[in-house]
Amino acid sequence: MDIIDGSESVSITGIRNWILLLLIFSVITVIGNYVGYHHPMGESLVGMLILSGLTLIAMLLERYVPLNISSIVYVSLLGLILSLPMMPTSGFIVYYVSKIELLAIVTVFLAYVGIGMGKNWDQFKKIGWRGAIVTVAVITGTYLGSVIIAHIVLTLTGVSI
Repeated sequence: MDIIDGSESVSITGIRNWILLLLIFSVITVIGNYVGYHHPMGESLVGMLILSGLTLIAMLLERYVPLNISSIVYVSLLGLILSLPMMPTSGFIVYYVSKIELLAIVTVFLAYVGIGMGKNWDQFKKIGWRGAIVTVAVITGTYLGSVIIAHIVLTLTGVSI
C-alpha cells in the first residue's frame, strides 16, 4: 500500500499521511541544519513548519482547484505572496525560513527521492549494493562533466581560474 496515492481526491487518511511525512521531513532537516550549519533547532523547526504548511496547502490546492496547476506553482506563489514586504507575515516568514539552509533541505529531499525511485522498500532492497555503485558513478560522472564544461566555458570567455 502506498502512503500517498496519486489520486485526484484525498481522504482524511491521505492528508494525515502527508502531514506525517512532512513532519518527518522537517525533523530530519532540522537535525541536519543544526549539525551542518549550527542554526538553533527551535528557529529551524519553526521555519520548516512554515515550509511544510505551505507545501500542504499547495498540495490541497492542486487537488481541489480546477485549474490543473502543479503544486510547485502554488507553493511558489504562496511563499512569494506571504513574504512580500507589504504583507504582515513577511517579517515572520522571512526570518524563520532564512534559518533553513538549502543544502539541509536538499540532502533530505534527495535521500527521499532516491528511496522513492525504487518505488518501495522491497524493490529498493532488491537493487542492493549495485544500486549504490551506480548512484555513486552517476553522481561522480555528472559532477566531473559539469566541472569540465564549466572549465571550458570559463577558459573560452577569458575568466581566470
